[in-house]
Amino acid sequence: MTSSTLPEGVLLTPLRQIAHPQGDIFHALRADAPGYAGFGEAYFTHIHPGLTKGWKRHNRMVMNLVVPDGHVRFHLYREADGRTVAVELGDAAERYARLTVPPGIWVAFSGLGERTSTVLNLASLGHDPTEADNVPLETWPLA
Repeated sequence: MTSSTLPEGVLLTPLRQIAHPQGDIFHALRADAPGYAGFGEAYFTHIHPGLTKGWKRHNRMVMNLVVPDGHVRFHLYREADGRTVAVELGDAAERYARLTVPPGIWVAFSGLGERTSTVLNLASLGHDPTEADNVPLETWPLA
């Protein structure tokens, strides 16, 4: 996945993993990083292998998504482009990155691999149920 194939405004930022004999360190987000849009809340969600959650579109929130444990495929759909693209993130070094999704992009995500995966969202806003839209998974094709 190259940045030129991502919907406008979406960033994919490689992250550092630092090996440590007592437990590895996984970077996520700094206030001076590209994609940082303020802090509202941080939360974790799990996705089981073979299942998909979505579609959801935030209208004001910027999501900074990291997968510190497992393997997840994010499906991104921008109505103006009419196409779905996929980005895979995970704890393996070659997939460890942060996906920054601006408001207006529809997101679904699928659990890959053999175990439940953990997704961290470092969100620019605190949870507000009136701020996002949801549609059935069948609305658009998955990438």
